[in-house]
Amino acid sequence: MLDVEKLSASYGASKILFDINLKVEEAETVCILGRNGVGKTTSLRAINGICRPKSGNVKFAGTEISGLPPYRISRLGIAYVPQGRHIFPNLTARENLLIASRKGENQESQWTLQKIYQLFPVLKARENFKGKSLSGGEQQMLTVARGLMQNPRLLLMDEICEGLAPLIVKELQDIVQELKKSGVSILLAEQNINFALAVSNRCYIMEKGQIVLNGNSSEITQDTIHKYLATQ
Repeated sequence: MLDVEKLSASYGASKILFDINLKVEEAETVCILGRNGVGKTTSLRAINGICRPKSGNVKFAGTEISGLPPYRISRLGIAYVPQGRHIFPNLTARENLLIASRKGENQESQWTLQKIYQLFPVLKARENFKGKSLSGGEQQMLTVARGLMQNPRLLLMDEICEGLAPLIVKELQDIVQELKKSGVSILLAEQNINFALAVSNRCYIMEKGQIVLNGNSSEITQDTIHKYLATQ
């Protein structure tokens, strides 16, 4: 589904990514873990074209997408759930969803407004509320749902647990587990270690813009977490 090889990226003179390699298979959930500022968000932004890579290759379903503008990458079937939500504050929840609606390749498993409301019943209850009047957790669910309305083949999710109460994080965990069952391919960047390891099949750990370890999420040890991810 996604094959990233020797990807490097910079912001001006500051190099952020150093020859990273990662893969996401069909219907697989993969997480990128790392401390704040190690390059997780830049990795997702370089994949979807918001940050133009300096070098390397990004192949999506066998097609080279490195260097393409974000709108073309989106049309190929990659949706991005950004850090910070970035919903339209003066549109209703329903309008935020409809504005992103696009038909996917598989007509039998389309994400429709009705299907979204089944997975996110709170959005049905709040469908006529302006985005700015939703709670933080509701806004985050709206952002994930908006990504699904694009009917993507691959969903990129950036720090979706940031700033949320544990109860809301648990709700999001259940939602991502349901998405896994439905066959959506997911690449997520997270600082919430428990959440990321619980929902993912495989894990990449980043440090200083490089992939330093990868493996099955169920096999990531506490020693590894302490070495690469501990804040103290």
